[in-house]
Amino acid sequence: MRDIQRRTFVVAASAAAASPLAWAQGAYPAAKPIRYIVPVAAGGGADMIARNTCERLAKVLGQAITVENIAGGSGVIASQTTARAAPDGYTLIQAYVATHGTAPATRKLPFDALKDFTPIGMIGTAPNVLCVNPGVPVQDLKSFVAYVRARPGKLAYGSAGAGTLTHLVGELFKLQTSTFMTHIPYRGAAPAIVDLIAGQTQASFPSLAGASPHIRNGRIRPLAVTGPKRHPLFPEVPTFAELGLPGFDGEQWYGIMGPAGLPAPVTKTLVDALGAVLAQPDFQEKLSAEAVALRPMTPEVFAAYIKADIERWTKVARERKLDLES
Repeated sequence: MRDIQRRTFVVAASAAAASPLAWAQGAYPAAKPIRYIVPVAAGGGADMIARNTCERLAKVLGQAITVENIAGGSGVIASQTTARAAPDGYTLIQAYVATHGTAPATRKLPFDALKDFTPIGMIGTAPNVLCVNPGVPVQDLKSFVAYVRARPGKLAYGSAGAGTLTHLVGELFKLQTSTFMTHIPYRGAAPAIVDLIAGQTQASFPSLAGASPHIRNGRIRPLAVTGPKRHPLFPEVPTFAELGLPGFDGEQWYGIMGPAGLPAPVTKTLVDALGAVLAQPDFQEKLSAEAVALRPMTPEVFAAYIKADIERWTKVARERKLDLES
């Protein structure tokens, strides 16, 4: 709950007259700028997604959007702020796997991740990748599993923090491979990767987006990625499924939600606007270059996805006896 950062950035919108969608939907949005809360500090991958999304949403809606970063506590403060806001469409949150996936699975939260929000839609997802320090004498997943089994408790994997996706993916890996590695939590993904490169830890399960620069320069070695198929940025890296772990999965995801009780016309306006943004080729190219694949979903499908994600990580947390304070 500490290290809370706030920063406001305004994306200038085109005139409402240039937006047929804004005119077609009537009064909303017209009263004031839309507040778009991002539950991470400015400058990271999630923040990049938010700013690129909002720049285009503002043009489609014909209304200014204020991007506000409220970091800390796995997004608890940002989520609570959104849940308590008036359900008028002028406060939205860029929900992601921490706020509406792993945090509800591992912590007691001051909000209900399902009941206190109105889903708008998914933006996109990025796979996670098992990476090892080049000093670890393995070249593939099978050899790594054997190497870890022969050294129970002597290897360590780093995560972005206790209860994060990179932590729970590591615990899921240990469950499904009957291995044991010591978990080392860091204050974010970046320091975890720094220590992996330095050899302070031997493995990690970062997002492919965060790991890709270090994979390309050879500072860390990828062994397998999550997801149903190989990623186009690294087609030589196999999936866990094709290597014999079909139940092993986990992905970073990003979507848009509002407070519970958004009026149906407002929700439809936002759903249509997000759909228009996701259909833009330059937006697709921008996120694809960052290892993020766009995943358009209806609000109903998005809600079901979130529910399933919480259930998945709750099961892992219970099996690993993870019960963290927020």
